[in-house]
Amino acid sequence: MSVSLLKKQERFKYKDDYEKFKFICTIIMLIFSFANRFVLEARFSDALYHFLLLWYYCTVTIRETILRHNGSRIRGWWVFHHYISCVLSGVLLIWPDGPVYQLFRNQFMTFSLYLSLVQLLQYYYQRGCLYRLRALGERGNMDITVEGFQTWMWRGLTFLLPFLFFGHFFQLYNAYTLYQLSFHNDCVEWQVPVSGLIFFVLFAGNFVTTVIVVLNKINQQSPKEKTKEL
Repeated sequence: MSVSLLKKQERFKYKDDYEKFKFICTIIMLIFSFANRFVLEARFSDALYHFLLLWYYCTVTIRETILRHNGSRIRGWWVFHHYISCVLSGVLLIWPDGPVYQLFRNQFMTFSLYLSLVQLLQYYYQRGCLYRLRALGERGNMDITVEGFQTWMWRGLTFLLPFLFFGHFFQLYNAYTLYQLSFHNDCVEWQVPVSGLIFFVLFAGNFVTTVIVVLNKINQQSPKEKTKEL
């Protein structure tokens, strides 16, 4: 099946619809995770949230595939990242309620709340940065906002790095917590070690990719640019 959009206007419209979709879903997930963390305490509401995550990542993955075929530069780890997130959301969705689930629940909802806040922050500032770079002719009209850090964000968006690294290490903390819970006397669910492994893979991929981007950008800078930043 062809996913190419022949008209330039159709491509731009599809890209804008994708950006709006991500923005609206992020706000919904922010509200939902806040409600689950501080107001609701039912496994049913948790399941709805996990289903929302699963639907979101599956939809984003499909839309990004179409965008990649129409000129958007979405490469490497950040493509694979959404496939892994689909799997993780599915595993969390079918994790049955129990003592071990309840021990991890609040930590996960706190992580989700933080992640949604960071994604909103990224969306807001990346949109402005992309608009400026497009005006300068340094980025294409089909380039989109992403959840990680890329080289084009170096000028103006380096302040986001501490928030991103904190999120990466939060994923590592989730992996460690689940690893510890897998030895809990009440742990009989396979979802515990599997979720822990997936969180660790997400941490490793996000952290290594971000560090590589930062180091490459530093090495590419001229001595004058380095002197200015110092």
